Parts: sequence; C-alpha cells; structure tokens
Amino acid sequence: MNEDLSAKKRTNLLLDAMSLEDKVSLITGNLNNYYGYYNEGMEKYGIPELKMADGPAGVRIANPDIQNKQSTAMPAPIALAASWDTSAAAAYGDVLGNEAFNTTHNVLLGPGLDIARNAFGSRNFESLGEDPVLQSRIAASYINGVQDNHVMTTAKHYLLNNQETLRFTNDSQASERAIHEIYARPFQAAIEDADLSSIMCSFNKVNTEYACDSKSLLTDLLRDQLEFEGFVMSDYGANISTVNSINSGLDLETPGEPIGKWGDNLLQAVKDGQVKEETVNQSTYRLLYQMFDKGLIDHPTQNKQIDTAAHGQTAREIAAESMVLLKNKKDVLPIQDNTDSIAVIGPDADNASAAGGGSSLVNPTYTVSPLEGIKNQAGKNTEVSYTAGTDPISAGDVMPGPDAVPSSLLHTEKDASENGLKAEYWTNKNFEGNPSHERTDRQVNMNLGFYNYEGFNSQSPKLDKLPTDLNGMMSARWTGVIEAPENGTYNLSTTSFGTSKLYLDGKLIVENEGKELGTKSVEVDLKKGEQHDIKIEYQTDYETGDGRDYGGQVRFGWEPAKGVVDEQIKKAVKAAKRADKAVIVTRTYDSEGYTDRSDMELPNNQQQLIEEVSKVNKNTIVVNESGIAIEMGDWQDDVKAIVQAWYPGQEQGNAIADVLFGDVNPSGKLPVTFPVDEDKTPTNSEDQFPGTNGVNNYSEGVFVGYRGYDKQNLEVAYPFGYGLSYTDFKYRNLHTKVKHKKDDTSIEVKLNLRNTGDTKGAEVVQVYAGELPTNDVETPKKQLAGFEKVELKAGKQKSVKIKLDPKAFSYYDETKNEWVMPSGEVPVYVGSSSEDIRLEGTVTLP
Repeated sequence: MNEDLSAKKRTNLLLDAMSLEDKVSLITGNLNNYYGYYNEGMEKYGIPELKMADGPAGVRIANPDIQNKQSTAMPAPIALAASWDTSAAAAYGDVLGNEAFNTTHNVLLGPGLDIARNAFGSRNFESLGEDPVLQSRIAASYINGVQDNHVMTTAKHYLLNNQETLRFTNDSQASERAIHEIYARPFQAAIEDADLSSIMCSFNKVNTEYACDSKSLLTDLLRDQLEFEGFVMSDYGANISTVNSINSGLDLETPGEPIGKWGDNLLQAVKDGQVKEETVNQSTYRLLYQMFDKGLIDHPTQNKQIDTAAHGQTAREIAAESMVLLKNKKDVLPIQDNTDSIAVIGPDADNASAAGGGSSLVNPTYTVSPLEGIKNQAGKNTEVSYTAGTDPISAGDVMPGPDAVPSSLLHTEKDASENGLKAEYWTNKNFEGNPSHERTDRQVNMNLGFYNYEGFNSQSPKLDKLPTDLNGMMSARWTGVIEAPENGTYNLSTTSFGTSKLYLDGKLIVENEGKELGTKSVEVDLKKGEQHDIKIEYQTDYETGDGRDYGGQVRFGWEPAKGVVDEQIKKAVKAAKRADKAVIVTRTYDSEGYTDRSDMELPNNQQQLIEEVSKVNKNTIVVNESGIAIEMGDWQDDVKAIVQAWYPGQEQGNAIADVLFGDVNPSGKLPVTFPVDEDKTPTNSEDQFPGTNGVNNYSEGVFVGYRGYDKQNLEVAYPFGYGLSYTDFKYRNLHTKVKHKKDDTSIEVKLNLRNTGDTKGAEVVQVYAGELPTNDVETPKKQLAGFEKVELKAGKQKSVKIKLDPKAFSYYDETKNEWVMPSGEVPVYVGSSSEDIRLEGTVTLP
C-alpha cells in the first residue's frame, strides 16, 4: 500500500503474498449480488471489487440504490465518430470516467472497436465507424478521458465481432492482412496511444477458433505483436474452457451462466499439471498491475451525485457537433426567425430519448424531445404543431418483412372506437390454460427475448412493455377487425420465427411455419368501410439448433393497395399543408441482440409518411435518428433538407434545434458510407453476410467500407467523410514532406484553409493515401491517412499541418509477418470527403 513504490513493485509484493487459491478466486468471475457485474475484492489484501458498468454510450447503472440508476445518456459512439473531433472524444470519455467513478464503478466496458463492416448492422451505433484510422484517433482520446478518472476501460469485442446475426456461433474467417490492416488497428492504437487497461474477447470464432480460446489471437497477435500488457477478460459467458482459455491468454473470466469454467476447475487443473502456476500468476499480475497503475487501489470509487447540468451540456454540444447535413437545397436551413409555423411530424418526435438498445442503453438523468427542443428554439411568434404520422417504433422493427399494419386499420371489435387488437398471451407455447396477460396492442409487431429485458429495450415509451415472463417459450393470439381505408388489393402477411397463422373472417389465409425468420403473404381484395374479422395466432415452436431461446418474434404486415394512405399519415399531411415548414423526425430501431437488420429502409410506414408530406409542403426537412445508414430512395429528391442525427442522447431535442435554427453550424462528417441500397455494398454476398454453413467469409479482405465501394465502382448515396455546412471552405497550397531516420518514416502535409462564407464554421480536412507502388499486392485506391478538424470565423484563413499515419502508406506482408512500406511515389488526396477531393499531390517513399 506504499504509494511511493512503482506499480510493478507493488504488484509483485502483493502477488508474493497471495495463495494460489486467492489468485484463482481473483481472476474467476463471480455472479453479481448487487445488481451489476463485478468480481469480488479481497479486503485482507486491500484489493477492491471490480465493479463493471456497461458502456460505451454512457454508464449503465444496474443497482437501483445508486442515483436511481440514472446517468448521462451520451450520443451514440457512431455520432461521436461523426464529429471527427478528438477533443470531443476526450470530453466524452471524461464524462463517462467521472460518472463511472462517482457511481461506484471502476471498470467501464467500452469503447467498442468493432469496425462497421456491414452497412446495416444492428450494433453499428456502438461502433466508431468503418475506417481504422478514424476509429483509432477517436478511441485513444476516449480511453484517455475515461482512465484519467481512475477507471479502467475495456475495449471490445476482440475480434471480428462485426455482426449480431449468429454472433454466438459464427466463424469469422479473414486473412492475416485484413486483420492487421483493418480490424486489429484500433486495438493497437488504444494500446500504443492510450495505455489501454483491458480487452474483452468475443463470443464468435475467428478462423475456426473461439476468440476467448485462441492462442493465435490472445498471445501471438495481441501479446507478441501488438505488445499488449493489460489483461484480457471474456465477454459474459464467452469463455468455453478451463485449460485452453487460460493457456491461450485469457486472464479474467467474467461470470458465465449458470457458472463459469474456472474457479475450482482451474485449481484442479493446476494441481493436475494441465495449467502451470506461473500462468495463473501471470494473469493475476496483469490484472493487479492495471489496478495499481490506473489508481483503483489508491482511489476507491464513491457514490457522489454526478454533475447533471454540466454533463448534459457536454452531451448537447457533442450531439450537435456530430450531426451531418446531407442535403440543404436552396438553403432551407437554418430556419429563419420569420417562419410563422412549423409542423413537427414523426412517430417518436415527442419521445424523450432515441437510443440504441441492448447493454449500452442508459437510463438518462433527464430528457429533451425533438418537439420540445424545436418549440424552445422557435419562440413565441412561431406556431409549432405535432402529429405522429405513424405508429411508434419498436423492437419488432428489427425483423425483416413488410411494415406492420397501422393501428388506424385495426379495431378491437366491430364498430369499436379503440384502435388495435385484443391480445392474449400464454407463458407456454400451446395456448394451454388461461392467458397470463391480456391487453390491447396497437399493432402486431413483437420481438421478445433479449429485446424485452428490463433496461435493454429502447422502444417508444408510448408502447407498453410486455412482462419478462414472456421472454421464453410462449404463445399469443390477437383478435379484432380490420377496416381498409380505400378499395383495393392488399398484401397481408405474417413474419415470424415459429408458427404464425392469419385468419380473415374465420378462414385461414396465411400459415407460416417459421422454421426460419421469414415472411408469408397473400393478396386480399378489401373495400373501404367494410369490417372483417381478423385473428393472428403465434407459437414459439421453432428449432434453433444452438440450444438458445430467441424469444417470440412475429409481425402482422401489409403492403397497401396503390395510392392508399392510412389515417395517421393523412393527419400529418393536413398539418404539413398548413405550415411554412415541415420537420419530419424519423428513426430506426437498432440494438444488440440476435439479428441484424435485413435492409436499410425506414420502418413502420415512415417512408410513405415522408413521400406524402413532401407532396404538400415544399419546405420539408427530414431529421433521421439511426445508428445505421438508411435507404432514401426517391424521397430524398422531394425534400429540401436531410440531417443525419444518429442517436443523439438525452439532449437530442436541444441539439437538433441548435442545428436546425443555426445556433450550431453543422460540421459532422459521415464515419460510414451511405450506400444506395442494401444490395450495393462490398459485403453483398451471402457468404460474406450473414454467412453460410456457420462461416462468414471476409473475402473482401482490406477493401472494407469506402475502400470496397471504390474497388467495385459501386455508386453511393453519400460517401465516407461527407457532410455539408452553412458556410464554404477553400483549400489551397498543398505541400508534402517525408522524413526518414533508420526505420522511422514521418509523412506530413501542409495546406491553407479559408472560410469563404459569412458564417463561422468547422471543416474536417481529410487526407487520403493513394495506391501504393507495388505490383505484388493490391492496395486501396484511397485510404484515410490523417485528418484535422479546423474551426474558422467567416473570411479567416489558417495554415493546417497534418501528420499522417505511416501504415496508410504500407501493407501487411503475410509471408514476412510484418508491415512493409514500399519505395516509390504515392498519390496524396486532400478534401472534404473521400470523393470530394480539393487538392492532389504526391509523396516519395524512401
């Protein structure tokens, strides 16, 4: 406990005093007993508990005795990446570190360093984008901000954990070159530039070996090549063995279900000679050293009220800075003071918080809805109305298939005024006995299991959550009537995992066996005003093959007859017709879970909502809240402005209003490419995603994200690095410089940047390296080498100097097992996005 000694010395003293049983106990996960993840401490040695909080978008507090489980809901990490601002990342990390420490937590499970390989991955909102250089710079600042508060960070998920579909069992197969150049680089930067404390290994296999059981990943790559000195912990329940995992390089087993693989099993393995005691010592040392080094032992955590106002202000500033202005025709934005009326439209525009679901979901300290923020900014002289336009967004919208039938078409019984269907739920899969729960459901759009656990579900607060006792095997029945808004032929369907049946006027018209999550449909002629009896039955009688229960998944869907508009959209159209401007706030539902989204379309009839509103209001503005790229189709040509707001956190309303009304000049840039649609991406084959026969093949190699779009000459909707401003910038006078000393090569560019508009703004100057001078290895046409965010007042100029990442001018040689920088001339591109190149030059590599 002598603080004057080095962390190394103190660790060795403590290690010498501990018995083998003590060490095994310390590195074995203990099931929680205080509403959270933790590993028990050892009071006799002064070792505190490891109290772990889920991240990475805030501190997820599980203990109801700690500040009412509330903390600051920050913008999603993908939004932070969209800021391209390392100082913002440091401030973000500082808030998280401060709140973790002051809510009794000393380990934060974040940041997520999973590359956004698939454009519509359900967990992309937790990612820092598709490029390793951008991820690396943002992550290092984030980690330093957290760890300055005596809180350890855990970078996750190591490695190739880039999809939710089959994430527990799939085998991610990638080349050594792709691993080194793309997927391991953010982890390497966190080690080199942020003294990373720990890394979490993932559930999936990597090149046939489970990640937490892989010596090639945990020792050969992580320890020997990346020189990581921290500890490796397993994802919760991801450790599959006793002997192999610790011998391969796993240091800390987090709790498994129902119990883990270490503990007494590991003790016995040491006694039997299967695991050396030195190996246990090594893992214990790695853990204890980080606890000394990051100050956990000398600075006990506390339960001290967090600074709600100050941290909320930081969340607001970062959220506004992260928003990407995708379109601004005829300068419809910013909204001017002389605007008489604004129609705010959107199913959750009055929703206090839009966020990604799953383990990163935070219970906010307070919230501001987009409607509230716009009302506050608009002032007394501007009339602001609100219309939902569609039903609220829910976890059911993660599933594939047609949109859910709107509640305006459904009634609990004939001539009833109440919209929706009567719902009956059973906690068994065969409708046995009396239903355990009865209520009215607005739509049949249900996705239970993981998505329905308390604190994990981010669906609209307008929707009542189902009890968690329905998360296992269950059955359900919905009854009522359907009334078409117009005459026509309608396509009615069920999408389900498990058997679903649809009856119309007592006749079975759809029977979906649901052996896999999929859709079956039928065409039905319906007349306006006629009411037809409807019944949907569902059972969780699916077979998963992996022993997991994925919960109930079913949707009653529709494709309306041509020209048919439901009543909710009609109300929104009326409101938009009366207003000077229409602001439509759309959103997707993205979450950790069992599946990725199957497409990029806006769910639950929001696309039709935009199409109809934009017909009657020439000043339609779309603000989209999502963690993924969305497909816009024809409607993007019909609206005046589009703002990509990501999931902006608890200050979402004020941040959105700051951008819409011009208090903040948008400066966000896309950290991911927005493709035209889900069929035109570099990972478009089934072998690549979701995989075949349990294997997803990373056959695109290093051509991930914009690199792949360039290679395949794929058209994009909006390129990586893209984002408009309320001002303009001019680039001039590019100079390049290369310095070489021994094995160290330094490359930098210098240029002049001027704000040529009449508004203060910030520009992200992006530098890309071109194809490398090698005939043996194919390299990207462009890859990000460096960037700098520069703020300038109107008319002002600044000389900008950017040091470039030497790895952008190198490739990983799989035969030599090392990075190689080829000699010769390399193009250098400087611009405002990966496609908007303003200056070109070259560097000559020695």
